[in-house]
Amino acid sequence: MQDEISEAVLANQDVVKYLRGGYGDSGPQAREKINEYLDELRTTQRHKFYRALQHPLYPILRKIERLHENLHYVANAVGKHRIVYASNHKSHCDYLVEPLVLDDNGIRPPLIVAGINLFGGPLGLIHKHVTGAIPIRRATKDAAYLIIFKAYVAEVLKRHDLFFYPEGGRSYSGELKASKTGLFNAALSAERANLVIIPVAVAYDLVLEDHILAHQSVKKRQRPFGREVAEMVRYAVGYRSRAYKVLPTAVFAAAMRPSITRRDLESRIDRLIEELFARHANLGVTSGRQAVEEAAEPLETRGIVVAERGRFRVRERTVLKYYARTIEHLLVTTGRTH
Repeated sequence: MQDEISEAVLANQDVVKYLRGGYGDSGPQAREKINEYLDELRTTQRHKFYRALQHPLYPILRKIERLHENLHYVANAVGKHRIVYASNHKSHCDYLVEPLVLDDNGIRPPLIVAGINLFGGPLGLIHKHVTGAIPIRRATKDAAYLIIFKAYVAEVLKRHDLFFYPEGGRSYSGELKASKTGLFNAALSAERANLVIIPVAVAYDLVLEDHILAHQSVKKRQRPFGREVAEMVRYAVGYRSRAYKVLPTAVFAAAMRPSITRRDLESRIDRLIEELFARHANLGVTSGRQAVEEAAEPLETRGIVVAERGRFRVRERTVLKYYARTIEHLLVTTGRTH
């Protein structure tokens, strides 16, 4: 299968044009670059082994309760269409949980497009030879790479569905980032009349790496992946969450003040929920009382807020703002909290 894809990519008219010097490089140098990038992109999904990966990941996966998966659109489309899933990106847990949701419901597994920073060491071997992940160099402007990547995605889509994250990486601030269009363009170049793009949304009561992300704030300050995994293991002690869209922790954080009584906080959340309802948000909470009852304890346990004598005070303002920003794009007036 991979040989067929490689042959088709090398026959792509843009790749042929590049090899003939159409983009500035020519001769052996051009062919060497094309072959290197093509070898980097090659991936194999061994579904039987991929499914078995959930077992060593069980200590984390068992702490995530999956709710309201809403797969009827996928079930209706999968029989006659080639699918590109476009998801928001909150956590490293996303690409563990989301493919399992599809698989548990009998939906064919897609290939995942992931940042090349996840392809080092043993994890890289698993991605390349088991999960079927395609590495992407998001920051490169090398014409050879952009041409070969576009051609490779077009050929892969003739045989597989794709799952990717248009934001390009996890949100370091909590807010929904602007989408990058490169992979959308590559998918459209496949010229498949039956291609559909299905938007995917995932949210957590608590993001496993919330403290890590909130304090990094920008990707330039990102820790090495190995160090980040070690920190995630530390924060996983006592961690429990669920996947949904608008959750109690988000509205709690958005309504929170530096110091506020429980009654005032519930009232602020009630008004916020009314606004979200008017905006047709997918709500996982219906009242201020419910939000405080369900969000206060996990946020306290996480060291983000503290409750004393009927009042809540903020302990980790940066992390609290991270959760508040997760619903900013749903509000009429943004940037008004804290």
